[in-house]
Amino acid sequence: MPDISAIHNFLACETPDRWVETALQHQDIMLIDHANCEKKAASTALNMIYRYVDKFDLLNKMSRLAREEMRHFEQVIAIMKKRDIAYIQLSSARYAAGMRQGLRTHEPEKLIDSLIIGAFIEARSCERFAKLAPHLDDELKDFYLSLLKSESRHFMDYLDLAEKYASSSINDRIAYYAELEKNLIESPDQEFRFHSGPMA
Repeated sequence: MPDISAIHNFLACETPDRWVETALQHQDIMLIDHANCEKKAASTALNMIYRYVDKFDLLNKMSRLAREEMRHFEQVIAIMKKRDIAYIQLSSARYAAGMRQGLRTHEPEKLIDSLIIGAFIEARSCERFAKLAPHLDDELKDFYLSLLKSESRHFMDYLDLAEKYASSSINDRIAYYAELEKNLIESPDQEFRFHSGPMA
């Protein structure tokens, strides 16, 4: 398994075991929402490309990220098709909206916060792939382990860009979002999703 110690050091908590147990019991929902997450990640990257046209480092990294996320989406739906899992509509998890609490509205602070949020989302996805993999069948295990390298790179891309475009230290904003993310991951949820907390 690739070394994701940087991700474990970045996140303020581990995924609760109770979430893993629910995921293993509802692998159809897990895969459907995983597909949704890949689409949303690509959409987020494209939105940044449209919004911040003057930042060439961001344009290049987000373009590559969007392509990779859509490739992952294709891989997930191929697994779903093979397993005869219908791609049904699911409500969104509270996670992404919850992470946008406190998002500053003026630039460049809005960009900095958005990039830090992106880093947390990618880091949590990577941590959950690693935590799930040992419990899955060989096909899903190999697939989720294959995602670790790209997801950990996406995490670093977001974080590097946040540091690049900030005029001062971003440590206080990282600490703010780390605590917010921890609360979202550890507090109970009514519905299981890829980024939900443990079931109530």
